[in-house]
Amino acid sequence: MNSIRHDGDTWDLASSVGATATLAATARAIATRADSRLIDDPFAEPLVRAVGIDLLARLASGEQPPGELVDRVTIDGAKVRTKFYDDFFLEATNAGITQAVVLASGLDSRAYRLRWPTGTVVYELDQPDVIEFKTRTLAELGAVPTAERRVVPVDLRDDWSTALRAAGFDPSAQTAWCAEGLLGYLPPEAQDRLLDTITELSAPGSRVATESRPNPRPGDDGKTKEGLNQISERWRAYGFDLDHTKLRYFGERNEAAPYLTDRGWALNAFTTRDLLAANNLPPLEGDALRMGDLLYVSGVLNSGAEVDRRSTSNRT
Repeated sequence: MNSIRHDGDTWDLASSVGATATLAATARAIATRADSRLIDDPFAEPLVRAVGIDLLARLASGEQPPGELVDRVTIDGAKVRTKFYDDFFLEATNAGITQAVVLASGLDSRAYRLRWPTGTVVYELDQPDVIEFKTRTLAELGAVPTAERRVVPVDLRDDWSTALRAAGFDPSAQTAWCAEGLLGYLPPEAQDRLLDTITELSAPGSRVATESRPNPRPGDDGKTKEGLNQISERWRAYGFDLDHTKLRYFGERNEAAPYLTDRGWALNAFTTRDLLAANNLPPLEGDALRMGDLLYVSGVLNSGAEVDRRSTSNRT
C-alpha cells in the first residue's frame, strides 16, 4: 500500500487512494452507530466488510472499539461531512434538479439510501475496479437504488466529460455536482481542470458542493506531514500499512472556493468548526492538521456565467 502517487497510477479499495474511501466508509459505519440522527448509512459496514481488510471490517462492525485509531474528531467529522452532502443533494433535487453527479464516488451509497425525488438520475464516476466492486457487492446484498443510477467507470484525470455524456448526461439540464473528499488527491492542475469541466458542463442554476482547503502557511506542510506520519504509524502498529503522506499532493494550489466564484458560482461556505457547532457537537481540540479551517462550500451557477463557461472549455 505504500506506493508514491504518480501520473496514471491506479488503485482498488484496499490500496492507495482507494483505501482512503474504505477508511471513510469505516468512519461512517462507526458514526452511524454512534448518532443515527445525523448520519444513517446502513451500507457502510457491509461494504467495508466486503473489501476484506480485517482491521477495518472489525472497526466498522463494532467488534473492535475505535480507540485511538478512529478518534472522536474523525467520527464527528464523518457525521457533519456526510450530513452536509446529504442535505445538499436533497435540497437540490427537491428544488427540481433531476441530474446528480457524484465524482470519485468510492463507497458512497447515496444512490441507494437517500430519498430521491421521482425521476432523479444519479451518475457515479470512479475507477473501473471501484465501480464494479460496489455495484456487485450491493447487488449481492439485495440493495436497490432509490434513483436511476448510472455508473461511469473512468479516471477523473482522463476525459471523464466524454464518458459522462456517453452515459446519458445532459449538459443543458441543471445538475447537482458533488466532489467530496477529492480535491487534495488530485494534482493542482488536475483540480483546476475538474472544476473547469464542472463549470463547462453546468447549465445556469446548477449546484455544486465540495471542500476548499486554505493554502499552507510557511511551515504548514511540514506540520501536516508530521501529523499524517503519526496517524500512519498508529495504524501500522495494528497491521494496516498506509502512508498518508504519499497519497496527498502538497504545496500551493488554487483554492476551490475563490476559483469557483471567479467562474460564476455563488457560494456559501462553512468551516468544519461551523458544522460541528451547528450540529451540537464538541469543538475541535489541538487541530494540528487544520481540519477546523477546511471550508465546505456549496452554491449555484449564476445565469450570467456563460462567458466563464466558454472560457473554461478551451482548457479541458
